[in-house]
Amino acid sequence: MNRVFVIHGWEGRPDGHWFPWLALELRARGWEVNAPQMPRAAEPKVKEWLEFLRKYVGKPSRHTYFVGHSLGCITIARYLVALPAKAKVGGCVFVAGFSGRITEPEIAEFYSLLFDAEKAKARCEKFVMVFSDNDPFVPLEKSLEMAQQLGAKTILQRNKGHFCAQDGVTALPSVLTALLKMSE
Repeated sequence: MNRVFVIHGWEGRPDGHWFPWLALELRARGWEVNAPQMPRAAEPKVKEWLEFLRKYVGKPSRHTYFVGHSLGCITIARYLVALPAKAKVGGCVFVAGFSGRITEPEIAEFYSLLFDAEKAKARCEKFVMVFSDNDPFVPLEKSLEMAQQLGAKTILQRNKGHFCAQDGVTALPSVLTALLKMSE
């Protein structure tokens, strides 16, 4: 059985934005869906988030997939780097992701630490990056930078902002399609 972990971003919740819609769609197709509340989402710490994710996921496999939103993306990528060398996951879909410096000092430790994209790619061969042309928090070039580092397929969506409910995004078919394609 395919299982997916949906990891929200800074100040996020697992029942926000398009996450419930995605969970419903995947469960209808027989997927196990896990959408945890990350610790101290309003004041996230990279070490806490990585340790939580490691324990929550348990042992990943090629039938394990990840979906990240914003800060959830770099968290997942760093989680992959920390996996044992032989560990492999099925794929990752990142929405409004970034790996380099953005203008949010409160979460600087997530993007200022060295990121080893080659190790992440050694544990996951399929990446898709979904980004918007008018994201007020993650500049387009930062999403493209992460996509290039990971060799990700890119999907540009117009006028989706930061892919939040307040941007009118309560469903995100591109993420569902990418996951289903990865798992074929």
